[in-house]
Amino acid sequence: MKLCVFDFDSTLMDGETIDFLAKPLGLEEKVAEITERAMQGELDFFESLTTRVTLLRGLEAAKVDEICHNLPYMPGAKETIAALKARGYTVVVFSGGFRNATSYARDILGYDADFSNVLHAREGLLTGLVGGDMMFDFSKGDMLVRLQNLLGVTRAETVVVGDGANDRSMFAHADTRVAFCAKEILKREANVIIDTKDLTQLLGEI
Repeated sequence: MKLCVFDFDSTLMDGETIDFLAKPLGLEEKVAEITERAMQGELDFFESLTTRVTLLRGLEAAKVDEICHNLPYMPGAKETIAALKARGYTVVVFSGGFRNATSYARDILGYDADFSNVLHAREGLLTGLVGGDMMFDFSKGDMLVRLQNLLGVTRAETVVVGDGANDRSMFAHADTRVAFCAKEILKREANVIIDTKDLTQLLGEI
């Protein structure tokens, strides 16, 4: 058994889901600025996530699904996941984003499971509240250790791929740490760096 864990936003998907969601509200630039600072490690992830989701209050839940079902996937994402599974990897996604996007993409991209967050809605509208598996800076590392124990996988058998500060916690528990088109804060903790938007380059590195 081998394990490969991907971040979703700006790794398997070309962009940040929450920035796409903010666009119809005219808040894309404001939300994107907070997202960028969080990914650079300048803001606490939990505080930045809850602040950004609060700004989405009133957005129609149907619009959320429409946007999340039409996100642009990273070049090579589907092919890379298929190749990894052919090599015997279990492929999982950890995302500080939202299940509307990650669970939908699972069937398209072919990964085995996704752990992400849930946008709370009432009467068809977002309330500005959020909960889920990936709310904190430590969440990805915490979930990775639990998954390794569950599957009987060692850190030597684990590959992690991400781009931002909230991926650092999972980098601490894997021997192969891939920074994909990443922020400098994550590159410093990686031992594989890919700076081209082509996930198939990963296959030659592991």
